[in-house]
Amino acid sequence: MPLEVLKKLTSKKHIILTKSGNQALKEVIRSFKDKTFLISQEGGWYTHKQFPKKLQEIKTTNCNISLTDLKNKANSNTILLINSLSAYSSPQPMEKIKNICKEKNCLILNDISGSIGTENAKIGDFLIGSFGKAKPVNLEYGGFIASDKILKIDSTFDKKYLKQLKNKLEKLSSRLKFLYSLSETVKKDLKNFKIFNRKQKGLNVITEFNQKIIDYCEKNKYEYFICPNYIKINKKAISIELKRCHS
Repeated sequence: MPLEVLKKLTSKKHIILTKSGNQALKEVIRSFKDKTFLISQEGGWYTHKQFPKKLQEIKTTNCNISLTDLKNKANSNTILLINSLSAYSSPQPMEKIKNICKEKNCLILNDISGSIGTENAKIGDFLIGSFGKAKPVNLEYGGFIASDKILKIDSTFDKKYLKQLKNKLEKLSSRLKFLYSLSETVKKDLKNFKIFNRKQKGLNVITEFNQKIIDYCEKNKYEYFICPNYIKINKKAISIELKRCHS
């Protein structure tokens, strides 16, 4: 069953399926409405900024969170809301982040929509994810909450999608293998251009802004984002959206 697979992927005892990733995020935030949510300056998701009533930004460099700034701002009244695969291109140092947050008594709400299937997707007090169209688990419907703590949140997931979800989860490993391989191919093709976080194992590839890269994307039929953009990187750049590709 999908719930058992998700328990293994997240190393959490409890899974709640929701009608979307945004619904999952909204439900967890609602459970901690008095907390201040710490979010990254870039590399997150639009609703990371929209849903919390109280929030504070943590500094980043090329989508990577500042551990020093996190240390300064984390405390028992805060929750870190982080995309553990920032901009779908840069895995965050979740073990170090976990240690800082533990020391500061700060909870972690980890958005694992992009990192699911990796060790980063197992770190956090609460995990949320989306099964949207351009995600590793691309069911095009639904999301989930994972935690060791029992939350009083009802499932809003339409059960008619359970079989399809099971199939998508079974294909996750091969899909990630395809996307990682494609990412490395693109990095090699663009070896003469600046690539942010080139050595990181991500899905998308973020490069300097250059018309030749746009031409490359259009020739190879890769979708791309022109930056600056909060969910990508806050500087002039191109995000090559390989996570939208299919094998």
